Amino acid sequence: MHSSQQIFQQVVAIDGPAASGKSSVARELARRLGFVYVNSGAIYRAITWHILQKRIDVEDTDCIAGALESVAITSSLRDAELCILIDGIDPAEHLRDNRVNENVSRVSRLPMVRQIVGRKLHEYTSNNDLVVEGRDIGSVVFPNTPYKFYVDASPEVRLQRRAAQGERDEIALRDHADFSRPVSPLVIAKDAHVIDTSHLTIEKVIDRILTRLKEIGLGPSRFND
Repeated sequence: MHSSQQIFQQVVAIDGPAASGKSSVARELARRLGFVYVNSGAIYRAITWHILQKRIDVEDTDCIAGALESVAITSSLRDAELCILIDGIDPAEHLRDNRVNENVSRVSRLPMVRQIVGRKLHEYTSNNDLVVEGRDIGSVVFPNTPYKFYVDASPEVRLQRRAAQGERDEIALRDHADFSRPVSPLVIAKDAHVIDTSHLTIEKVIDRILTRLKEIGLGPSRFND
């Protein structure tokens, strides 16, 4: 979808299933590198929130398409983290609402939605080095970046993490939606470096990623203490 587009800045792709630890890892990794942190899932959640606010049925693709044609999806930087605005409104406090959790997989599977998010992510590379986390970042959105990582953990550990966060995501259902999605399903990119976080601290995971980045050419001059 986006392979023909040039990557203007450095992009580190962090993919993985729900509750694999990728958000915590990606955010801290971005800080260490001095890159901007981008949670692609937050964009999908913001779009889902907008559709729900409009009282649109998430199965009504025509109405969703109409709503997305007129919506302004913009962004701002806050503490080196990309924040999404929908028609000038910051929906951050609602992105983990139960109704968003329950519907985001239905909305994010739509090709039109994935195309919008993909375009937005590419726009951000024109001015920023990025650490982008998601489910198809290395496989579809930025297939040409050499800096690809797939962060995983056992289903049991991921379920415990979700419960500890006080969220009601059903891991098995979310996994099924992610892996079976007809457009941009969750896969491990062929050249991705896979890390199982089940029994690793965030610091240990980041150490492994930084070591790998140095090995493949993202030099020490780009690293922050």
